[in-house]
Amino acid sequence: MKIDRDKLVSFINRILNSNSFKDSSKNGLQVEGKKDIRSVIFSPSISISLINRAIELNADAIITHHGLFWGKEQTVIGSYAEKLRLLLCNNINLMSWHLPLDAHTEYGNNAALIRLFPVKKIIPFGDYNGQKIGFKGVLKRCFKRSQAFSVIKEKINPNALFLPFGPERIKTIGIVSGGAQSFINQAIDEGLDLYITGEASEYCFESAREGNVNFSAAGHYATEKAGVLALKKLLEKKFKIRTFFYDSKNPI
Repeated sequence: MKIDRDKLVSFINRILNSNSFKDSSKNGLQVEGKKDIRSVIFSPSISISLINRAIELNADAIITHHGLFWGKEQTVIGSYAEKLRLLLCNNINLMSWHLPLDAHTEYGNNAALIRLFPVKKIIPFGDYNGQKIGFKGVLKRCFKRSQAFSVIKEKINPNALFLPFGPERIKTIGIVSGGAQSFINQAIDEGLDLYITGEASEYCFESAREGNVNFSAAGHYATEKAGVLALKKLLEKKFKIRTFFYDSKNPI
């Protein structure tokens, strides 16, 4: 089976409501390749190794969460030039969705992550330039802190960082994937028991301790695989195209 490239991009833009986001990323088609799409490879971030894998698999398109274009000029040299050269010379499309793939209620990173827990009353959380890009929820039953940390280790990242400075019994959780460590202050302000994101900064230690919140940095990459995997499943089912996932095993 195949689908027209522009129809595919329009479909994803519509599903993810891309036009409603103020985003530094260029969401949608970033590099134009083949018109007909029969196979797509997915991964959180664009890289030379990902493009080479796409070439090996004869993929017509690459879909990522982190693409090449972030709203600023960049000289076309070094590895940046090599990525563009490989894409253009092999006629491979590059499509990327950033904030729309964080915030979506069904196919987004944060929706998938919070559903790892038995939650109810899931509502948007984490204000970014006037937009909520994460979610918070109330557990159907209280978790011990150790239980919640075990879920993170088993289902997101075994090497996740934990700061156990909040309540021993956890009832409320907030999640914003990726580099959203600064949102810890919003978690504190909203009285959440546990805040999960991808990265940690030095100040998070004292912020968590002084704010009486449990904090976990489960990896930028690890917390942002779920969205592209959900999109992969959707496109495979709807359009009957071949799909692949490239895991770079990025530990950060």
